[in-house]
Amino acid sequence: MDNPWRTLRSSLRYDNPWISVTHHDVLNPSGGEGIYGVVHFKNRAIGVLALEDDGTTYLVGQYRYPLRSYSWEIPEGGGPHAEDPLEAAKRELLEETGLRARAWRRILRMHLSNSVSDEESIVYLATDLEQGLASPEETERLSLRRLPFADVLAMVQRGEITDSITVAAVLHVALEQSKK
Repeated sequence: MDNPWRTLRSSLRYDNPWISVTHHDVLNPSGGEGIYGVVHFKNRAIGVLALEDDGTTYLVGQYRYPLRSYSWEIPEGGGPHAEDPLEAAKRELLEETGLRARAWRRILRMHLSNSVSDEESIVYLATDLEQGLASPEETERLSLRRLPFADVLAMVQRGEITDSITVAAVLHVALEQSKK
């Protein structure tokens, strides 16, 4: 489809190593003047749902500054756009949980908030796991929980897990499992 928006002017309003924010003066699809702010993410969001043979999975808990609250999530992190997303996923899983997986399958590609940002996420299912040592980044103080997948699905259904990558990954895997 053709783009119904027309950009009149753009100016960078904020920039740091992770994001930039650009202000756009636009003509909207109806022809009226308006503004649009776009958050550009300099890294890709990576998620990993690690699933053991016995049906258990892993959640990482951490305080999320923008939400001002604690969040339980699958292992997640950022990977530079130039980096192979699978390599970023392997690094994030090892850093946050100490796990290595011998089997990997990409299960999702998503845009996380496409009304205001271009953030892309790639999510993997990791299986055939082996435990090693975690090495979280200095900005992370993490808790790790190993739970039955059914318990994690119930947490999503009750609204106790609200992280979009985690919700989508858990529902995707649950749907796959229901078809078996």
